[in-house]
Amino acid sequence: MEMNKSASGPPNFLKQTEKSLDEIRYWTWSELLVALKEFQDSLPVKNSSTTLEKCLDSLVGRLALACETSPCPSSCSPDSSGIRFSCDNKSTESLKNCSSRATWVFEDLVALNPNLVEMVTKSMVSRKFNHVIISRFLFYYHKSRLIQATFDEKREITETVVNLLYCLDRTAISCKGLFGILRFASTLNMSKCFRHKLEGMIGWRMDQATLDNLLIPSPTRGSCQYDVNLVLRFLKSFLGKGISAVPLVQLEKVASLMDLYIAEAAPDPRLKPSKFLSLVTVLPDSARDSYDGIYRAMDIYLEVHAWLSEEEKVNVCSGLNFEKLSSEVCNHLAQNKKFPSKSAVQALISRHSKLKGLLPETNQIKLFIDSPCSSVDIVDTKEDKDESCQQIVLYAGNLGLSVSTENEKKIRAHLQGMQWRMVQLEKACRNMQTQMTKIMKSSRLSSHSCARSIPKLCS
Repeated sequence: MEMNKSASGPPNFLKQTEKSLDEIRYWTWSELLVALKEFQDSLPVKNSSTTLEKCLDSLVGRLALACETSPCPSSCSPDSSGIRFSCDNKSTESLKNCSSRATWVFEDLVALNPNLVEMVTKSMVSRKFNHVIISRFLFYYHKSRLIQATFDEKREITETVVNLLYCLDRTAISCKGLFGILRFASTLNMSKCFRHKLEGMIGWRMDQATLDNLLIPSPTRGSCQYDVNLVLRFLKSFLGKGISAVPLVQLEKVASLMDLYIAEAAPDPRLKPSKFLSLVTVLPDSARDSYDGIYRAMDIYLEVHAWLSEEEKVNVCSGLNFEKLSSEVCNHLAQNKKFPSKSAVQALISRHSKLKGLLPETNQIKLFIDSPCSSVDIVDTKEDKDESCQQIVLYAGNLGLSVSTENEKKIRAHLQGMQWRMVQLEKACRNMQTQMTKIMKSSRLSSHSCARSIPKLCS
């Protein structure tokens, strides 16, 4: 009462309060942690107080000092092993000190509840901490806290970590760590909002995924062996900003990964044709230089799903880009009875167009035939060329007949005939190319001798 009556009472009390708050920055690391634990045990952290904010600010300041072990910025990859802050790559001792310091700092912060961790993380982001460091801390926190947490606590921790990771730079987040969280999330009945964020982050880092990451069992009994819909959602997120926004190197890397995944999923008898086709066509044609891998997976799929109708088989085969099949695969497809006849014809058409593209090169032979300096005997070459042209015309005629014929047995017979003609045509092409090479060499010698024999008109 006497203090209240005193005119100097309130100012002294305010000064003492301000002085106490100001002294928080001089507290030790252990004192700050004890204070924060008392806060989270005594009152809801969401109702933040000035004292709590001062404690958090001082704690994050100490973290900043822990990160400043070297003037060099961190160049660590988010997927590299170990946990470390900014370290001098030239100093092995610095690396060891840095790694051990990061480890004990992370271990101390594991004791904080999700709300406090959220406040600490947001403060770290505002202070421009390296996002790789922040993401590693969050993965470490998630893994450590789940050990003794209840079901509801696990869900809260997982949702908090996913939400905080979503705010970071996508290139700073470990793809391996995200798949680790996904394994836990599948059993926690996590809300759709956080699940979509997690799947979206995995999709962004799809070029860093492995086949083992994608072989996730289907959550529904009696359906496919693997969760194909989940992989399709990953790819949708990967292509979210459009194909033009994705670097070709990443696109090709994901296409190679998908070829492996499709080969694993193809033997599943419960995989529907529509889903198989979606896996094949989800990426653009530009992502693959060759469709040989897709053909082999499709061959397995049609063998396992032999009960499919002709129309369904044609629909499945529509995912093939015949122009990007090798000659060996085209040959195999043309004789493969598991594939519909229409696909076999398309394969031969593609092979024919490739061979036809080689033939114009042989037209250069005519230039050497008409050359006055050419003294090479090319009768055989002319005969080969005429014979090849006749074979092309004959092949084209039979191809049109095969396409219009409805009887499958007759189609197969025509295909076998075309197959033989194709082999002969390839031999003719090779012969002409060999002859052209000889003519090129001979023409150089002939032109040189012709130049010598021409008399000088002017002295």
